[in-house]
Amino acid sequence: MDLGFLKNLLQQYTGGPGANEDSAHEHFDAVARNVESSTLAQGISAALHSDQTPPFAQIVSQLFSNASSDQKAGMLNTLISGLPPAILSQFSRFLPQSTSALTPAQAEAIPADAVKQMAQHAEQQDPSIVDRLSSIYAQHPTLVKTLGATAMIIALRKIAERYPAT
Repeated sequence: MDLGFLKNLLQQYTGGPGANEDSAHEHFDAVARNVESSTLAQGISAALHSDQTPPFAQIVSQLFSNASSDQKAGMLNTLISGLPPAILSQFSRFLPQSTSALTPAQAEAIPADAVKQMAQHAEQQDPSIVDRLSSIYAQHPTLVKTLGATAMIIALRKIAERYPAT
């Protein structure tokens, strides 16, 4: 995709009318394939921070439920890295004794509700967890699409800021 086409596509998301929910999935795919991962992560982070989407912990739980075992392990290892031992101990029934790095099989065994609670604690402890998880989600744009059109439109609007029309 050439830069001009990308800018024109993103122009639809610069605010006001024009953002089409029916096209958001297709446009998100196209943009995800053609922008840097860090740019995509910024868009995803904007969606996770938005008051137009569910709370962060709920989104994390939803994405976790839809993720592969490997993706679940990446998410959990990121969440766990931001939690102090006192909070981690609250989840000891779900986590193995050594939580240095969960395997995909271990991650698969953790319920989405526990992940939601971990995400709530992690966000309270360190708000930058949203950006760190957004970087992981940027590696898996198909997973992000499970959040729906509103989240994708918010992400596309944020990305459009980096590609102003000329």
